[in-house]
Amino acid sequence: MDIVFERRGDGPPLLLMHGIGHRWQAWEPVIDLLAKERDVIAVDLPGFGASPPLPPGMRYDLGTVVRVLGEFIDKLGLDRPHVAGNSLGGLFALEAADSGLARSVTALSPAGFFTPMELRYASAVLRASRLGAAIPEAAMRWLARSPRRRNLMFGMIYGRPDLLSTDTLLADAAALRGAVGFDPTLRAGRGIMFHGRLQDVPATIAWGTRDRILRTSQAVRAQQALPNARFLWLHGCGHVPMADDPQLVARVLLEGSSAG
Repeated sequence: MDIVFERRGDGPPLLLMHGIGHRWQAWEPVIDLLAKERDVIAVDLPGFGASPPLPPGMRYDLGTVVRVLGEFIDKLGLDRPHVAGNSLGGLFALEAADSGLARSVTALSPAGFFTPMELRYASAVLRASRLGAAIPEAAMRWLARSPRRRNLMFGMIYGRPDLLSTDTLLADAAALRGAVGFDPTLRAGRGIMFHGRLQDVPATIAWGTRDRILRTSQAVRAQQALPNARFLWLHGCGHVPMADDPQLVARVLLEGSSAG
């Protein structure tokens, strides 16, 4: 199937995957920083952004999406690129690396380390965010003008929503609202956990200290599950840290993709 992507830069290939309801533009704050040293490929996952949904009958589960990503990697002629992802994309990146598709993996607040209660909480927050994204654009633009209201609207996603332009936030809301893969991905993700060990793939796990969707208790669980991985805290960053501290996140991604 066709995967929409943005490609910039030169160097070792680095494939970037966004979280549920987002789009490749989630990486926009760091792409040009990365492109100075990497061939950066930021994708819209199936059913998100501008990528079409999976064909009828195909589930939005780990196995299916990793297989689609493998086909995409082959189509571009890449030989085990470095991979990185945020949230759901972080889980996909970890699974791709554990399946032998990647040279290294960097996961930012990856899904797959939650308890059933934590998963229910995260799903409820995401559904509420999508419901909030359905308000008329004019009303949302008015609400976003106030720093306090902007933080109430987008503070569950970003640690510093004030750093993003109103147009970017509105486009993110539109992408969340229009993501046809959102509901089937949530359904397929019930009970999903990452069970890989990544013993032969250099791995970096980084977690925002202000992540309000996948709480820091899950970061501790990830450390315990992957003791060989390099672990970093992203101080002051929320669930989507690329916009909160682009310089820090770019440095983490470059360091993580220097191994392997």
